[in-house]
Amino acid sequence: MATTAGGTRADPEPADLRLPGIVLGVGLGGFVDGILLHQILQWHHMLSGTDSDHIGVRYYDPRTVSGLEMNTVWDGLFHTVCWLAVLIGLALLYSRVTRNRRRVWGSRVLWGWILAGWGLFNLVEGVVDHHLLAIHHVRGGPHQLWWDIGFLVLGALLVAGGYLLARSGRSFEPESRT
Repeated sequence: MATTAGGTRADPEPADLRLPGIVLGVGLGGFVDGILLHQILQWHHMLSGTDSDHIGVRYYDPRTVSGLEMNTVWDGLFHTVCWLAVLIGLALLYSRVTRNRRRVWGSRVLWGWILAGWGLFNLVEGVVDHHLLAIHHVRGGPHQLWWDIGFLVLGALLVAGGYLLARSGRSFEPESRT
């Protein structure tokens, strides 16, 4: 426990929830993308746009059995990375919040950083996969650029909204011992 210059015990520092929240948000945002856009709506898969990509990856048509199999493997690898991000985020959170863990789940600070992490996922994945590599698009077809831009706008709104939510909350401070 830290002490002040006069030798008395100081209150513990508030737990910094920024990194755990962002890492959790990246993983959870990836899961929303993969589950909603890849599996439920089936708008795209990891390699569904490689017929017009910028890096020369072989095209696996998701409308064929063999193409869907390969896209499913890559979707699975994508979900594995999301799962690891969630586990790492939980480990970081657990290491920083040692007491009253139940209270932290209601914290605006944590949920704000989770939203910001989700937005960061959208921005990075959108720029890299949709625009730079072009290995897939949010929804392929004649208006795919608008869908991809909308995905980036949603990401920017999530980052901004998450940041504002985190700033509006009170930092999670462990209760002092009496």
